[in-house]
Amino acid sequence: MRLRSTNDRLKIEHSIVSGVRKMLARLLEDNEGIRSVVPGRIAKVRDAKGKVSVRITVPTTNGFKAIALSDGARQELFISTTMSEMELAAALEQAAARVNE
Repeated sequence: MRLRSTNDRLKIEHSIVSGVRKMLARLLEDNEGIRSVVPGRIAKVRDAKGKVSVRITVPTTNGFKAIALSDGARQELFISTTMSEMELAAALEQAAARVNE
């Protein structure tokens, strides 16, 4: 199955939580070291109220898996990158802060 994409870096197979979509657009706009982002599963959670927040959970073969929280839902993000975990965490924090302004 071929994935739809935005600017060839944000792969869209299904829906993306609204606040997370904006944050990913900012992230990709500011960071050339990110090859692609594939949003994954969405689940409802009680602790995802308010501002968008993202945390890196585990390293993968070509990057990292992260969890984004926003609008009462959590969404998995698979990020393919050459950046270190610390660089990516800082970039995610900065992108989330820009969306939350």
